[in-house]
Amino acid sequence: MNLARFDMLRAATLSLAALLILTGSAAAIEEPKFKVVHQYADFEVRDYAAYIVAETTVSGGFEDAGNEGFRRLFDYISGNNSARSSITMTAPVIQAGQKIAMTAPVLQSPGSASFAIKFVMPSSWTIRSLPVPTDRRVVVREVPPARIAVIRYSGFWSEENYRAHLQELNAGIRREHLTAVGDPIWARYDPPFMPWFFRRNEILIPIEPR
Repeated sequence: MNLARFDMLRAATLSLAALLILTGSAAAIEEPKFKVVHQYADFEVRDYAAYIVAETTVSGGFEDAGNEGFRRLFDYISGNNSARSSITMTAPVIQAGQKIAMTAPVLQSPGSASFAIKFVMPSSWTIRSLPVPTDRRVVVREVPPARIAVIRYSGFWSEENYRAHLQELNAGIRREHLTAVGDPIWARYDPPFMPWFFRRNEILIPIEPR
């Protein structure tokens, strides 16, 4: 084997090992607890237990709002809080559209909206034990139990990719005669350095139990 081919093989082996480490590490990260209650061909229905989130609201474009919200919340779990303590990162990072009270006139910039960005808190913490955010734009609250329709996909964190799979999930909900009772939620489970083809992304829509 010549040196060039050996170097290529070594690089490929190291890359594969790194990916295995990354995917293994991602699988070990704590997530909200749920039970799958029905598996359809293109999506599934889950029952989620209650969990706690740190949340911030950001106005702007779909992708820019997610980035800004992530920075605020990452600062909070990194010590920007009343206890100056670190909080373990969990998954997923959640992004959802916010409903805003109607006023007059209605003003909306192209491609801009208001989004709630959320980090799920580790189950070892409670509302009372979690440190208070120093940044007043960050709040801590409990998300109640819910039944959720979920579609999973890989790929880039783009609005185009999100909307294509949201349309697919909505079509599945209508086909199975389910009733949506909440706004779509976008969940990202992997760090930015995870290759796009390995990323786990999900869209979740609360539905009426039946």
